[in-house]
Amino acid sequence: QVQLVESGGGLVQPGGSLRLSCAASGIQLRLNQIGWFRQAPGKQRHLVADIQRSGTTTYIGSVKGRFTISRDDAKNTVFLQMTSLRPEDTAVYYCNKAYDPQFDWGQGTQVTVSS
Repeated sequence: QVQLVESGGGLVQPGGSLRLSCAASGIQLRLNQIGWFRQAPGKQRHLVADIQRSGTTTYIGSVKGRFTISRDDAKNTVFLQMTSLRPEDTAVYYCNKAYDPQFDWGQGTQVTVSS
């Protein structure tokens, strides 16, 4: 059974940084196009960054230049390095396949950007 476990969130001041991790069991992340999603209160979950099997990465405009998605194949883990964080980045962050059909969602990790 596939299990995705997100971690690394927390409370950070504007301008700060966090590194999120997505550890997987039951699948090899390197064989899938994996994305980081976020869901802010009252809003739908949406994709913010993804990494293809080739290692090619894609970002939405609002995080481009601030977030970096990467993958450690030996650890079967995908990371999201977030810098220059803004209050509007506050959300629960999830990882999953970038596109349908997706795996069951994990619990996510809360990121709160506030002074």
